[in-house]
Amino acid sequence: MTRPGRDDAPDRLYTLTGGRSRSAPDNPFDLVTLVVAECDPAPGMQSEHTAILRLTRKPAAIVEIAAELRLPVSITKVLLSDLLAAGRVSARHPHRAAVIDPDILEQVLVGLRSL
Repeated sequence: MTRPGRDDAPDRLYTLTGGRSRSAPDNPFDLVTLVVAECDPAPGMQSEHTAILRLTRKPAAIVEIAAELRLPVSITKVLLSDLLAAGRVSARHPHRAAVIDPDILEQVLVGLRSL
């Protein structure tokens, strides 16, 4: 059984990213970063960039984009870095929940155990 992205020819992935295997160290992307398109695809764009812009008309997480493109997350991050640098997408981190009191978590755990 083959896995999408994992069994792609390495030369295809190399070509998609221009030889880069990692995005810039200062990029804002992690697996749950939400990406939103800031513009429509332009004629002559790389097909993967076009697909990303179409997928991100509504906010989408990086893992969702990678799954839809059937590409490894690392390659997807490189492609997204290109689009972010060009101002074609914006990246937003989901809001983190407020710190929860450990006593409340302990009470929830006790309640679940008693079920």
